[in-house]
Amino acid sequence: MRNLRTFLVALLFCKAQGYAHLLEEEKEPTFLTATVGGHIVFNCDLDFPHDLPIPYILRWNHEGALVYSWYDGEIIETDDYAGRIHLIGDGGGKGYGQGSINLTNIRETDQGWYECRVIFPNRTPSSRNNGTWAHLTIDVGADGAGSPNTSREVQIDETRGHTGVPLRPPIVTGENLLAVPPINQTTMEGNTANFACVTKNTSSVVNWYRDGIAIADIEDLRDRATIRSDGTLTITSAAMSDLGEYTCTITSPNNERQSAAAFLNVQYKAKVIYAPREVYLPYGRPGLLDCHFRANPPLTNLRWDKDGFLFDPYNVQGVFYRRNGSLYFSKVNETHSGSYTCTPFNNLGTEGPSPPINVIVQRPPVFTVTPQNFYIQKLGESIEIPCDARDGDQTHRPTIVWFKDGTPLSSNRVAINGGNLTIERIQEEDRGVYQCAASNEAATVVADAELMVLDAPPRAPYNLSATSSRDTVILRWVPGFVRPKMEYSVWYRPTDTSEWRTMKILSRKTTEATINNLTPGREYEFMVLSKYKHGDGMFSKALRIYTKPSVIDENSASEFRSPKESSEYMSTPRNLRVQPAVEGYLVTWDPPAHGSELVRVYTVRWFRGPLEQLYGMAETTDTSYLVKTLEEESYYTFEVTAMSLSDDFATSDRFGLEIPAYRRNRAISMGIVAGIGFLAAALAAVWWARKKFCRGLSNEK
Repeated sequence: MRNLRTFLVALLFCKAQGYAHLLEEEKEPTFLTATVGGHIVFNCDLDFPHDLPIPYILRWNHEGALVYSWYDGEIIETDDYAGRIHLIGDGGGKGYGQGSINLTNIRETDQGWYECRVIFPNRTPSSRNNGTWAHLTIDVGADGAGSPNTSREVQIDETRGHTGVPLRPPIVTGENLLAVPPINQTTMEGNTANFACVTKNTSSVVNWYRDGIAIADIEDLRDRATIRSDGTLTITSAAMSDLGEYTCTITSPNNERQSAAAFLNVQYKAKVIYAPREVYLPYGRPGLLDCHFRANPPLTNLRWDKDGFLFDPYNVQGVFYRRNGSLYFSKVNETHSGSYTCTPFNNLGTEGPSPPINVIVQRPPVFTVTPQNFYIQKLGESIEIPCDARDGDQTHRPTIVWFKDGTPLSSNRVAINGGNLTIERIQEEDRGVYQCAASNEAATVVADAELMVLDAPPRAPYNLSATSSRDTVILRWVPGFVRPKMEYSVWYRPTDTSEWRTMKILSRKTTEATINNLTPGREYEFMVLSKYKHGDGMFSKALRIYTKPSVIDENSASEFRSPKESSEYMSTPRNLRVQPAVEGYLVTWDPPAHGSELVRVYTVRWFRGPLEQLYGMAETTDTSYLVKTLEEESYYTFEVTAMSLSDDFATSDRFGLEIPAYRRNRAISMGIVAGIGFLAAALAAVWWARKKFCRGLSNEK
């Protein structure tokens, strides 16, 4: 008996110590810090009896006064905290208790002690070791919009919860001049919306903006918006166009600035905003009947009626609902004509059906005369391109309009008589594709015709420029007129002779040429000729340039210096090599032995054939370049030019490369392998047949 009494006393002592420890834990508060306009999370764990959830009441108090209450989904908030407290629940897996709340749009008056209390109304006692204490300090001297121990992800998730605002969190930037910032709001169309923007200093100036535009500059809003003396913005008779982000900007007497923003969500019943009286649908073609509506919250249902009866596309063959509620007719016929109305619905209801839409089925235009696909005319001539059409039901003539390359015709040399197009005194810019468009209320049909202009010479190249070395000149130009098959050739001669030499540019996309094997220290004259498939064009203006001398005489010593005597001397690139690679041909080289630090860029050029016509070029700052495309069964010559910072250049020795006929060789190899395989198969078949036949004869004997 004595032992039992001792055991009970020890048990009661342990229990008392445990309760004392819990009470002591409950008394330990959490200290939090936040800034005006920011957000903070107050953590509160729930302790259910035997870990089984039962009905409970969650109460949050600030300085002993109730600010938030939750019971079975019903929420009670005080006016100062309305729309700013959001229940987190399980905290999105972030470790917060089930009674935790997120306080947003923090104000200076929010500072103080907060208590979380949990009451179980259906059990005795009604409370357990639930709840917690927290002290919030408002840092009025810090910038930014949040406390370091809060989670913005939680705020973004939860701020959608009780207000219905499609939320971004309110934004506060700049020095802390605000006492009460604005908060996100949701209001019904026609109601009044208020955005607080209370300043600490009554002398501060407050300006309001919607989506970055001053309220005074928004015509449909300025007459319904007023700014009170304390900075609060009031919008009366809220309209659906008022939805957006509203920003207040505070300017203090010391010219300090701060801004805060919040979002206004205007909700309204689904409504039809536009309905045409008549809609024409093309007979035998696809057609679309739209219902132009607005809805916030979003559309939940859309009803169509035809001739006063419900029109269900699911019961009509060839008619389908589009995702936006429109009716799509896969092939319009006469039965689709009639009087239609559409009625949109959302969670708030509907403003009613649209006005009647009279759907008329009409046959598309039909061409009676179509233009040819292709016309060729000479410069200065005139041309008439015929075109005519009639309505499908022959009730009246459709409208015929001509376009050129998709744009309406505007030239004063163009005339349209009936449906025929006449162009007088054809010029070069008249070439292109012309469209004859015949339209009625239901559809538009188009016929194309292309006009080519002969003997239209290309414009001359211009802006010739050149750089020279001892025996090479690199010539560049700007195309006068870009055409699909434009070709260029370079004409050059020494200025002391009358004989011109020519060099054809092989690549049509190249506007640069390298002329080699020139005489050092000699003046040359260059011109570029553009050539089109209809004949030669025009020469560019002539350009004269000296090649650099190879030997410096005494008379020219004041003008030229030996490169090796110059501190900016740069030698040529060395050890040029070209090797096959997986994706093409890799060109590599070594930098100049002297003046490699002066190199600004390398220019790689490759020439094709014995005439060494320029086939391609590229610039790089590396000492390698991958040429991806070279034609087989061709001989190529490669060179690398180093360009210095002072635009001097030095060209390497050339490297020749013969590209074998890989495809032909591969085809021959595959043919040989196939032939050997076929021969082996034939021999095997003969051997098998002979063995079987001979075995049969031996059995007969």
